[in-house]
Amino acid sequence: MTVQDWYAWACADAERRGMPALKPLLQALADWTQALRSADWDAAERPSSADPAAPGGGRAPKGPAAESDSGAAGPTDGARS
Repeated sequence: MTVQDWYAWACADAERRGMPALKPLLQALADWTQALRSADWDAAERPSSADPAAPGGGRAPKGPAAESDSGAAGPTDGARS
């Protein structure tokens, strides 16, 4: 079933049930479903920064966040009883 077929069926069903106010919601759902179906789902297969073949050689990013991450639990570290 295509999105268009489903939308036509759902609108007819809403009319039969006396719920024409559902049509804008059904249209929004159909639009989002179509957007999800046409999305580029191959992005996960593209090289990431952790990939040694990727630019940067898979090295961790440099910057304040990377430099301060020592593996500590957070601001409460050291205040444990």
